[in-house]
Amino acid sequence: MTREVLLVVHTGREHNVRTAEKVASQLIGAGLRVRVLAEEESELVPNCYTTVVAPGAQAAAGTELVLVLGGDGTLLRAAELARLADVPVFGVNLGRVGFLAGADSDALDEAVAAVVAGRYHVEERMTVEVTAKLDGQVLAQTWALNEASVEKSSRERILDVVVEVDGHPVSAFGCDGVLCSTPTGSTAYAFSAGGPVVWPEVQALLVVPSNAHALFARPLVVSRESLVAVEIDQSGHHAVLSCDGQRHFDLPPGARVEVVAGDSPLRLVRLHDTAFTDRLVHKFELPVQGWRGPATR
Repeated sequence: MTREVLLVVHTGREHNVRTAEKVASQLIGAGLRVRVLAEEESELVPNCYTTVVAPGAQAAAGTELVLVLGGDGTLLRAAELARLADVPVFGVNLGRVGFLAGADSDALDEAVAAVVAGRYHVEERMTVEVTAKLDGQVLAQTWALNEASVEKSSRERILDVVVEVDGHPVSAFGCDGVLCSTPTGSTAYAFSAGGPVVWPEVQALLVVPSNAHALFARPLVVSRESLVAVEIDQSGHHAVLSCDGQRHFDLPPGARVEVVAGDSPLRLVRLHDTAFTDRLVHKFELPVQGWRGPATR
């Protein structure tokens, strides 16, 4: 049976388009078929693919994996397609930090060779399921790999919220927003908002207030089994629910957003089985000079 991959590219940079051409040529030369999205076809060279598909539930169906050339934003866009098809997603970082990517640009040839050979490491990452309601009526149902954020819709206003964990109120405050993050998302938006870094294998949910006006508005780490809810003040202002910066929904005053751990993890491909600690040090360029290692006996 012919092997096939879906190639998702950040086409806004000429270098990325040239890289996609090179990668597709290597894959097709090795006997694999390459799909691309219809929305990206016009930006790519004709020999960069064998099939064009519409974005949606069937875009990655029947493929071996989704191969992403770009940064974390491109990978998060591709993750939606990979999740719908229940296939892994493999990111080659052509952006800046690229924390979700399984390989950096300097390992591009090695990454392509690993895809051709079918030899790579797959990690399962926790996701969250998100439901927005108003007076018991469902406004939106979606998911996130990194985080679901409830944020004010106007820069000039303060968003008044109540945070709840497992049916019990924790704190009410005014803020710019509240982030409900997975461990994977702890190095993304939640990190920028002052949340802790959580190792991916830790099964937990993070609740991180953003610019809260309160004495007690610290980041929280709760059980994977918990239900986290953010309630918007009924007499307050409109808000916005954003998941991974990809899916956005308007929230009226009085809306309630519930976040729970997802039943379906996302599978991320890594070129090497590198420790998360080493990736953390490398990506954030953390100073480790003077480290001596475990004492010898």
